[in-house]
Amino acid sequence: MSLALPDPARLRALAPGLMLAVTVAMAAQFLSGHYGAPVMLMAILLGMPLHFMAEDDRAGPGIDLAARGLLRAGVALLGLRVSLDMVSAIGWPFVALVAGSVAALILGSVALARRLGRDRAFGLLTGGSVAICGASAAMALSSILPRGADRDAAERDLSFTVITVTALSTVAMILYPMLASGLGLDGHRTGLFLGATIHDVAQVVGAGYSVSEETGDIATVVKLIRVTLLAPVVLIAAVVLRQAGRGGGARPPLLPGFVVVFLILAAANSAHLVPGPVLSLADTLSRALLVAAVAAVGMKTSLARMAQVGPGSVVLLLGQTIMLALLIAVPLLLGWV
Repeated sequence: MSLALPDPARLRALAPGLMLAVTVAMAAQFLSGHYGAPVMLMAILLGMPLHFMAEDDRAGPGIDLAARGLLRAGVALLGLRVSLDMVSAIGWPFVALVAGSVAALILGSVALARRLGRDRAFGLLTGGSVAICGASAAMALSSILPRGADRDAAERDLSFTVITVTALSTVAMILYPMLASGLGLDGHRTGLFLGATIHDVAQVVGAGYSVSEETGDIATVVKLIRVTLLAPVVLIAAVVLRQAGRGGGARPPLLPGFVVVFLILAAANSAHLVPGPVLSLADTLSRALLVAAVAAVGMKTSLARMAQVGPGSVVLLLGQTIMLALLIAVPLLLGWV
């Protein structure tokens, strides 16, 4: 079989948009590294004023590819950050609590979204982002949701979710360690609480290690266990969406390719087949790809359309955040896990 080489003309058409997304991602990383700002939030906020570039014929194709292709590659590489060893380190009862909380929050969000004037897809998008891993989960779930005729609305909802969930995660990073102390949780249980409730990995790390090294280690492991749940959630959602689309039109794939790669890499990591330097390189590459993808999503977002989201959507995300905290805090306080 001959190996097909990329079309040079196609590469030239994609290069301007891809380079623009990478440049915005580098600027966001600079701000994050020097001023402590959340990198995902910086990426999407820096990208949004460049919305006019996404509508330009020269930059548009590359920006589209960055928003989809780089996202899927980054999520797939997250598989190398998780393993079965994490589960045994935390204990099956708490892992079961985390999994049950994720399922309850997503199902509740899907049901509640209709009452707040939004469709079930928006409930899945926001519920999954809060329950699993923030912006990364939102983007992964968005890639399997049916877009319909209004692609602008889908991109608006994704940008709104990424911005809001990152902002809430940053607030939680500051408030939750104080809340855990006020509730009388020790260092171990504080790590469990922080890792199971804060949305984004970076904010979990920041909150955990602000308490102690032990708390930070535990919080990070719990958070990565939540990241592991991204693959089964996407798979189940894809199956449900295929069934819902039975009447006609394009149907989502049964198992998206990036989820297959995620599972394969997670299995390889669990079997200790991946050398440490490769894991470190993959972690850095995954973060870079996801930041570039978020920057591209920001560039595809219209500020005018963001204003159309409505207060009900904000209430939904805030309620999801509070509910997740209660689902984890109450069993910890009662000593059930």
